[in-house]
Amino acid sequence: MINLKDKQPHILVIGDLMIDHYLWGSCERISPEAPVQVVTIEKETSILGGAGNVVHNLSALGANIDVMSVVGDDKNAQELRTLLQALSLKNTYLYTQTGRHTSKKSRIIASQQQVVRYDKESTEDIPPDIQKKMLDTLAHTINTYDSILLSDYGKGVLTTTFTENIIALANKADVKVLVDPKGTDYSKYRGAYLLTPNKKEAMVASGISINDTKSLQQAISMLHKTCQLCVSLITLSEDGIAIYDDTLRVFPTVAREVYDVTGAGDTVLASLGFSLSVGYDIDNAVKFANLAAGVVVGKIGSATATLNEIIEYESILNKSTSDSHIKTLDEVTLLSKELKKRGKRIVFTNGCFDILHIGHVKYLEEAKSYGDVLIVGLNSDESVRRLKGDSRPVNTEDDRAYILASLEAVDYVVKFNDDTPYTLIKAVQPHILVKGGDYEGKEVIGQDIADELRLVQFIDGKSTTKTIEKIKKGQ
Repeated sequence: MINLKDKQPHILVIGDLMIDHYLWGSCERISPEAPVQVVTIEKETSILGGAGNVVHNLSALGANIDVMSVVGDDKNAQELRTLLQALSLKNTYLYTQTGRHTSKKSRIIASQQQVVRYDKESTEDIPPDIQKKMLDTLAHTINTYDSILLSDYGKGVLTTTFTENIIALANKADVKVLVDPKGTDYSKYRGAYLLTPNKKEAMVASGISINDTKSLQQAISMLHKTCQLCVSLITLSEDGIAIYDDTLRVFPTVAREVYDVTGAGDTVLASLGFSLSVGYDIDNAVKFANLAAGVVVGKIGSATATLNEIIEYESILNKSTSDSHIKTLDEVTLLSKELKKRGKRIVFTNGCFDILHIGHVKYLEEAKSYGDVLIVGLNSDESVRRLKGDSRPVNTEDDRAYILASLEAVDYVVKFNDDTPYTLIKAVQPHILVKGGDYEGKEVIGQDIADELRLVQFIDGKSTTKTIEKIKKGQ
């Protein structure tokens, strides 16, 4: 994965905004009135859905987002605006159509299983005067965008004429348009950079039954030609994602456990748009999208994936490099907050870790056993010299950080230049602070911040100093 630190592409999302409404509860009996479950509602939540879920996914990745759509003059529109405001978007272009029902989809979830869904919405095409207003706005802003994502849920916003005009404007400005298509006729998307139909949608649109590599090649190349795409793409569920430009490539899925595929297509569109906007080529963008989708299908409901979750997931799958686990102070500050929101128990320890030996590894393995995530503070070269003299460290801070980050027990490494890690501990706010057993009865820096202090005994005879002495003696 290429460096995504501090990448904030400016992306416009146009499409059908809606509210995904969830009623969470439990079921212990059948209704006496009819053979249906009686669900006792315990919690109610609402999040952005449809094109809003694409926006939510982009926000989780850290993009600068503008959104353009049409809503009604109803209570649902007010709720949708509130949900958008919570994301602190760069610009929101919402046009009101009198009498339109803003889409809201309500799902009843009992014991982590969706029982029923009911919808309230309008699906007729938006009127020509609103289409013109949106195109005028787009014409004035299009040169500011790195890419445009069209999220078509068939609710009337992306009419044929409006969609064709968007793509024409974007192509003239050399801005990529990525589309999550709807319906059986893809002609209105002609000239887009790529489409993201799933296998079933691609079969209907192409008229070709996809049941092997040959038929996949026929369908995907047909869409590439008839829609005049730069890249033709088909998502294949558990079989991954197929792409075609001049050759067919299939990238296998990386999902470990699937709980809910709701919104997975939105995640693919958002992650493709984000990664292409920051410089990925199409192959690496698809790999990134596969990882993002693997994160969200492991959650219930229309979920999102942050960059940190994707990096963590890639690491679990043994697909990440060790340097992706080396963080700055600012990065680990934000990361720690995110981990806590996800219910993770954070463990922190620190040291020089100059010449790594079994004592270090055993110590770190025991530290990790106390929680979910182990963050290691590493003394910089300058800090080590102040503590141990000019002859140390033997290995540079970059070498030491990389080796530590490669250990299975270590999740993240952060270098610090102070004599003590107090500032770093204050930033991380760990649940558990771990130090060596030689601190028994002594005050430990940072113990006033952590919830708990744990001391780990070292292995006798194992230390960097003794290792250096043995080397000097030629033993």
